[in-house]
Amino acid sequence: MTRKLSAFAGGLMACSALTTPAFAQDEVPEAPQVRDDNVIIVTATRRAQDVQDIPLAVTAISPQQLDNQGVVNIQQISALAPSFTSSQAQLASGSVVLRVRGVGTTSNNIGFESAVGIFVDGAYQSRPGVALSEFVDVERVEVLRGPQGTLFGRNTSAGALTITNVRPDVTEFGGFVNAGYGNFDEISVQGAINAPIVKDTVAVRLTGAYRQRDGFLDVVDRTGTKIGDTNDVDQWLVRGQIGWDTDSGLRGRIIADYSKSQSSCCGAIELYQSPLVTDGDYADVGLGANGGNGQPSVSTTRRDQGAFEQALDNRVVSANFAPRADVDNYGITGELEFPVSDSADLIFIGSYRKYESSETYDSDFTGLDIFNVVPLNLEIDTWSAELRLQGESLGGKLNYMVGGFYSDEQIDQSATFALGADFEENFGALLGANFGPNPLQLVHSETPGVTPVDPAGTRTTNRFQQDAKSYAIFTHNSLELTDGLELTVGARYSWEDKSGGFTQTGTNNQVCPATLASLGTVPSLFPAGTPAEIIQATANAFFGIGCFGFAAPADLPQAAVLPLVRTFQSDFDDEELIYTINLGYEFSPSVNAYASFTHGYKAGGINLDTTAAVAGADPTFLSEEVDAYEIGLKAQTANGKAKVNIAAFYEEFSNFQVLEFTGTAFATFNVPVAESRGVEIEGLLRPNDELTINLGATFLEASYPDDCAGTQTSVQVLSLCGYDLTNAPRIIALLGGLWEKPINDTTEFFVSGQVRIEDDQRTSTQAIILPGAAEIAAAGGLQQAIDTAPPIIADIQDGKAFVNLRAGLRFAGGAYAIEGWVTNLTDEVVRGVTFNTTLRGSGAANSRSAFVLPPRQYGVTLRARF
Repeated sequence: MTRKLSAFAGGLMACSALTTPAFAQDEVPEAPQVRDDNVIIVTATRRAQDVQDIPLAVTAISPQQLDNQGVVNIQQISALAPSFTSSQAQLASGSVVLRVRGVGTTSNNIGFESAVGIFVDGAYQSRPGVALSEFVDVERVEVLRGPQGTLFGRNTSAGALTITNVRPDVTEFGGFVNAGYGNFDEISVQGAINAPIVKDTVAVRLTGAYRQRDGFLDVVDRTGTKIGDTNDVDQWLVRGQIGWDTDSGLRGRIIADYSKSQSSCCGAIELYQSPLVTDGDYADVGLGANGGNGQPSVSTTRRDQGAFEQALDNRVVSANFAPRADVDNYGITGELEFPVSDSADLIFIGSYRKYESSETYDSDFTGLDIFNVVPLNLEIDTWSAELRLQGESLGGKLNYMVGGFYSDEQIDQSATFALGADFEENFGALLGANFGPNPLQLVHSETPGVTPVDPAGTRTTNRFQQDAKSYAIFTHNSLELTDGLELTVGARYSWEDKSGGFTQTGTNNQVCPATLASLGTVPSLFPAGTPAEIIQATANAFFGIGCFGFAAPADLPQAAVLPLVRTFQSDFDDEELIYTINLGYEFSPSVNAYASFTHGYKAGGINLDTTAAVAGADPTFLSEEVDAYEIGLKAQTANGKAKVNIAAFYEEFSNFQVLEFTGTAFATFNVPVAESRGVEIEGLLRPNDELTINLGATFLEASYPDDCAGTQTSVQVLSLCGYDLTNAPRIIALLGGLWEKPINDTTEFFVSGQVRIEDDQRTSTQAIILPGAAEIAAAGGLQQAIDTAPPIIADIQDGKAFVNLRAGLRFAGGAYAIEGWVTNLTDEVVRGVTFNTTLRGSGAANSRSAFVLPPRQYGVTLRARF
């Protein structure tokens, strides 16, 4: 019966040590007597099935694989899934981006939902940052590639990541404990204990984890003196479950968890300096020859890849203080299965989750005291409920599922932005390129007609709130038309209802009103005949000094005619029909093929950002839609010792959601068209019982087509056309192996290794320096200016190869083990996100900085299970 199938998934999954893809047809036998140890059971289709039989592109990952590759959180899944990538910027809470087939939602904005949905024990996690707690006691991880919505409670446009934790075992007492030590003084402990309360009926399971590690980036002040480190780890997790499984078929579990993190995230390394530094503009205003950058940085005379890697290799970041974060994440999930007949079950999954974070960081990423966030507080409350009726009829030829989903998410984010002692002087350096030495004379008290106000000490607190509700009904059905031929049809209708806005709860900014009052005096400061553009640039500089968007007072009277900050309250409502059709054919018990079409969808929403309504802009953004086509072939030998799965796909996105940081603000917009196409290959080979070889490759083109803008005339949209999406390498390849060699009846040696190779990839949203009015005029038009615009320096990350190794001894039939391991063996220097350094220049004169991935790490782990 359907309700029994998932009970076997954990045990069967644990038998495999490979990553393999997927396809679906016959159900797994209810009570298998003998199972080949190469079979991987997954529940990607809400039924327990052999991954080789599912007509979907799925990467299934076992606990042993997670251990062998040192995967401890969702970001590191890329080590095992070639079509999956991730990145993170400056926030521990809101800047994690997951991508499948090169598609994700680049966002440092809590109003954006992820294009890759995350489901933990069936419950939807509303933001990737909410699911960053440690992997421990995990039964399996499944990466579903392509849009989802007819199988899961929440619809996603690029893919889904499902994580299933080990459920309580009602049959026997047991558990495990792991302890490890590594470089950067990393200490880790994980464990679980399982205890039946009522034999064969009720059990409890308690799981815990602790991890602490020093940061791998040194933080220095403007003099180069070390003041701390960042990108460290300091976190713990506890999870308790009670589960039951009765003879009547009634089964379920209640899961409660709490995690705490005080990790410091994340430092940015300057790749090259702004020309304003080497031209002496920072020295002219008293900020020193290096402009407050205490790290060994790259001058403007070297802007090649080798120079960037030299800067990265130093692993030193400049700041006037190290970032700090305090995150609490807790919730409860209930899962109940009610048998309604011998062939059907009613399944309910309900969840409540509370996420709270407080983060403080230096937002200008230099040793100068310019612009700080002190702090950013975030609360997310999420309720979700899913009800499904699923079973089979027509003698087992029809497998059906109908369901409903509801979620209620409350977001409350409050950010205090502070302007530091060097803010005014920094603006003076930015002016220096136009006005020569000591441009601050234009704003100091001795200059007639200009209000003498220094913005140092300005603090403004902005609050963002959103109430989002989602409703859906969905169905997914598979019918065996003839022997071996199966038709799958699914549909989902979703309703989205969001209400949110921006209010300013406090500010002491007197600079902006005073500056606005002084703008009229600017022309009188210049001699007759001064070019109008110089006068306008000065007025803009005055405006920037006093009315910098994040810290400016909101709703000033001048906001009607000037680009000043405005509060707003907006609503977003949408509804969409999502559907899929899939035709699969079993040529033989070992060979399957399928073809599918899916119309997917990800809700739009409200741009929860300070500058969202500047100049009367609409703070909402449109929903993202996708039409996805896929064909696949899955084959294996009769004994399962060799497998290969191939999928070819084409996905066209409409109103693709984009957020990018310009250096002074976050811009949000929809691109009319984006595309992802390619071929994926995954497979394995077991030449004997001791050796397992796995491989995978993704050949990808995820890009904005040449005509991506449609009828839009926005420079930001037009300039994307013809370029690849961010963090979407065209080739990713995996090759790994596991050798397990018995030494005697109780002892076994093993060695595991894997290499992941990534092609070149873009690491920022834009590929060119956006033209301004002067460049457009000089080029004779917008498109010509875009076509001739210079490329952004340090945009392309060269291809890399990442090697992970692990070896050890297992004793007493695997009850005990000692392992040595290393990740990123060759210590590759990699930047995940590259951006314009905040308030450090503009156009070709801007500095560029990058957030980097971890260096080589190594250590030893001890394991025991009982």
